[in-house]
Amino acid sequence: MKWQWKLGTFAGIDVFIHATFLLIVGWYGLTYWLESRTIGAVIEGVAFILLLFAAVTLHEYGHALTARKFGIRTRDITLYPIGGVARLERMPEKPIQELWVALAGPAVNVVIAAVLFAYLLVSNALVPLNQLTLTTGSFIERLMIVNISLVLFNLIPAFPMDGGRVLRAILAMNMDYVKATNIAAIIGQGAALLFGLAGLFGNPMLVFIAFFVWMGAAQEASMVQMKNALGGIPVRNAMLTDYQVLSPRDSISRMVQLILAGSQHDFPVIDESRIVGVVTRDDFLAALTRHGQNVMVSSIMRSGLPTVDSYEMVEIAIARLQEAGTPVLPVLHNGQMVGLLTAENITEYLMIRSAMKMPALAV
Repeated sequence: MKWQWKLGTFAGIDVFIHATFLLIVGWYGLTYWLESRTIGAVIEGVAFILLLFAAVTLHEYGHALTARKFGIRTRDITLYPIGGVARLERMPEKPIQELWVALAGPAVNVVIAAVLFAYLLVSNALVPLNQLTLTTGSFIERLMIVNISLVLFNLIPAFPMDGGRVLRAILAMNMDYVKATNIAAIIGQGAALLFGLAGLFGNPMLVFIAFFVWMGAAQEASMVQMKNALGGIPVRNAMLTDYQVLSPRDSISRMVQLILAGSQHDFPVIDESRIVGVVTRDDFLAALTRHGQNVMVSSIMRSGLPTVDSYEMVEIAIARLQEAGTPVLPVLHNGQMVGLLTAENITEYLMIRSAMKMPALAV
C-alpha cells in the first residue's frame, strides 16, 4: 500500500498507519512547544496524541471484532489524521447486525472514558473543565474528555460516521434497505451543510469535516443503489467472452502486441487448458518500464487469485474483486474458463440494461 506503513498484526488484523498521520503528531508537538518551549512538553504532546490514536485503534477493533462475530472478516485497519478506518469485507446483511457493529466502536470509547473517570474519582484528581486547555491541565482528564468527544462525534447521524450507520440500521428495521440508506444519506448531507455553514463563520476545520461527511453520505447511497441494481444478475450476463490469453512461457512482447491490437487490458494466463494466473495492465507496464519486452509472463503474473463461477451472482463477484485487489477475475464453469469479469464490463452492462428499459424517443 502506498504511503502506508504496517504497525503489526493484532487479533489477526493488519494495522497500518498512513504517512499523513505524522502531520497531526508534528502539529501536536509544535503546539506544545509554542505553549511552553520545553522538550518535556513536546514529549507530553506526542504521548497524548499517540494515546488518543491508541483509543481510535481500539474503537476500530470494536467494529472489527463485533463484525467477526457475524462472520464478517476485516481486511485491515488504517490510521489517518482524521481517525481510523476498519475495512470490512462486506457490510452486515441484517439491520440488527449493522446496529451492533456500528455501536461497538463508540462503546469502546465509553468504556475507556469510564475507566479513566473511575481512576480520577478514586484518586481525587478531577478538576473543573474550565481549568483544562488543549495543552494544559490534567493529562488523564483531557484524555477522558477526548474519548467522550469521540463518542459524541461518531454518533452524529451522518455517513461515514457510526451514527449514520446506526440511523440506517434503525430505519431498515421498518422499511426497504435502499430507502433507509437514502433517508440516512439525506440527513447526513443536511448535517454536512450545517457543519459547512458553521465552519465559514468559525472553525475552518468544520468545512473540511462537512466535505468529508457530504462525500461519505453520497458514496454510501451510491454503493447501496449499485448493489441493489446488481441483485439477481448472474456473472454470465456481464462477463467478457471475447478475450485473448497468454501462456506462462510467453514474453511480455506478446502482451504488447495484443494490447495494441485490441482493447483488452488484463490477460488470463493459461497452461494446458488450466488457468494459472492473470497479468494486469499495471503489472505489465511496471515490468516493461524496468526490464523491457523480454521478461517472461510467468515472472509477472498474479497467481492464486480467486475465481467466480458463471452462475454466481455479480454482487458476490464484486466482493471478490475488492477482496483480491485485482481489476479482473477469471470466470469458470465446470472447471473450464469461459470468460473474464471486470468492473468496467459490469458498469457497461448496467448502462446497457438501463438504456434498454427506457422507452424510445419519438422522432
